[in-house]
Amino acid sequence: MTRKTARKLRVLVLLHKDLIPPESTEGYSEQQIAEWKTEYDVITTLRKLGHETRPIGLLDELGAMKQEIVDWQPHVAFNLLEEFHSVATYSQHVVGYLELLRQPYTGCNPRGMLLSHDKVLCKKILTYHRIPTPQFAVVPKDSKFKPLRKLQYPLFVKSATEDASLGIAQASVVTNEEKLRERVEFIHAQTQSDALIEEYIEGRELYVSVIGNQRLKTYPIWELSIENVPEGAPLIATRKVKWDPDYQKKLGVKTGPARNLPDGMEDRISRLCRRIYRVLELSGYARIDLRLRPDGRIYVLEANANPNLSLNEDFADSANRAGVNYKALLTRIVSLGMTYHAAWRG
Repeated sequence: MTRKTARKLRVLVLLHKDLIPPESTEGYSEQQIAEWKTEYDVITTLRKLGHETRPIGLLDELGAMKQEIVDWQPHVAFNLLEEFHSVATYSQHVVGYLELLRQPYTGCNPRGMLLSHDKVLCKKILTYHRIPTPQFAVVPKDSKFKPLRKLQYPLFVKSATEDASLGIAQASVVTNEEKLRERVEFIHAQTQSDALIEEYIEGRELYVSVIGNQRLKTYPIWELSIENVPEGAPLIATRKVKWDPDYQKKLGVKTGPARNLPDGMEDRISRLCRRIYRVLELSGYARIDLRLRPDGRIYVLEANANPNLSLNEDFADSANRAGVNYKALLTRIVSLGMTYHAAWRG
């Protein structure tokens, strides 16, 4: 444990007001616990580490958070917000407000959140830096669909801004113009966001956890596997694959260490992910999602600032495989938040 976090700290945990967890999981179903598991795991672990921890629920106003910061003067704000005012991309503005208040916080900085949340802008930046990412097009939500001439089927359709696989299903992979039009209209209607269309990359889906500010470390590469994929169905992380326990059991959905990678591939992927992290100006911790084609070519799907920190989920499990247990992981994240060189420290 570093000297910075060896002392007992005042930690203000920022979360959605509907996700403030109970003191205990006793009496709650697995489905109920899943809603606030990350929040519960983080808060209880911080308290086990001896830190004075206060959760504060936010929805659409920041006055209570500001008053808590002024009155209590927390050493650090542990940011678990995934949206603000029901908009995923607004969470970056909460972090910007923390910087205006000169309040240290965990996780990614506002610029990195902006670049990674905006999937279209992210892909433009990756393309500029010649980092392989699927060819793409965007259909704004208020515009009419026009046939695409430059992209080759199959194509993958998703929201340009939403996270957590919102709007992603088996029907997201389309093989003709009619299905493409239907899916674009579905994304516009369901997510109220622009539709991002990518060329679908066949191959292994890999996740790489990256942590650090200036000095970066990657944890062991994780892989999504689905044992009972229906014949002809694409291997994609749909919303049900990610969040529906019954569906996961039915299809044999698992994530774990990537095995039998080609010689030198692990180091190659690690270097690529550190480069992506720097190009997108990320800080704190992030997860990079990749596709590895059978021919050995790597494509970046997206970068996720502040990914899921639940105990026994991918980020924590990958860290644990590297010898960093959950308490040590949260301690490291807190330390990075307290030492991040924000502009106000200048």
